Amino acid sequence: MTLPVSVQNASKSFGDVVAVDDVTLDLRAGECLGMLGPNGAGKSTLLSLLLGLRRPTAGRVLLFGGDPGDPAFRQRVGSTPQRSAVPEALRAREALEIVSAHYVTPTPVDDIIDEFGLGEVARKQCGSLSGGWQRRLAVAMAFVGTPSLVVLDEPTTGLDVEARTTLWDALRARHAAGCTIIVTSHHLEEIEALAQRVVVMDGGRVLADDDLPAVLARVSRRRVALRADVRQLESLDAASDVRASDDGRATVLTADADAFVRELVASGIPFSDLAVRGATLEEAFLTITKGSER
Repeated sequence: MTLPVSVQNASKSFGDVVAVDDVTLDLRAGECLGMLGPNGAGKSTLLSLLLGLRRPTAGRVLLFGGDPGDPAFRQRVGSTPQRSAVPEALRAREALEIVSAHYVTPTPVDDIIDEFGLGEVARKQCGSLSGGWQRRLAVAMAFVGTPSLVVLDEPTTGLDVEARTTLWDALRARHAAGCTIIVTSHHLEEIEALAQRVVVMDGGRVLADDDLPAVLARVSRRRVALRADVRQLESLDAASDVRASDDGRATVLTADADAFVRELVASGIPFSDLAVRGATLEEAFLTITKGSER
């Protein structure tokens, strides 16, 4: 089966600056891949190679087995770049209709409007829309052609919580229907909520590429949340880091949650509402990127 995306030892340089450095990455049909990295990590440059907007300095990039710059292959792709603009005089519905006309089997525009919650602005001119509404429209435009692959670069920038939730629901539904999705985000909870596979980039290189549980497992410490006296908790050997929160709870970071709980019980320290949680994606991300600096 032809892969939607195949990147083999690809590099991209701008003068002396290496933006993408010997990246190899295959994306299988039906995957939802979350891409993380600090600013300047090379994420957007890599996406531009996948979309045929730039060509690699070295290596090879294939889109559905062909040249990403070939319109025959690009027609199977929808995308939302970090910055997008629609002619201000166009109404939101008209913008969707224009994009829809470029595809063979588009989704009906009315369905897209409902799916992405654009009903109240469908007849408004794009120039009058807030940044959040313009962003939601831009993401909807990426899906209106019923593409096989959608590439979303920071799709929820500028969205409030309600709008972000609406967008997440739409992305989950499209993924469940078989759409292959690549999404970058500075909201790590967004990647946790949407992606099954996570790629971490820094310095133009891929530092981690695995399913979400495996990436989280790269953090050895666990979180234990409970109500107890912070100073007493700090006396326990298994508590490597104790933090107090505003709601009166304490969070203990520990390499061995079981050993900490056993020591806590044996100590006789009063406690309640104890819960053990795994590492967050933010902790895994920081662990991986800091490790690359050594």
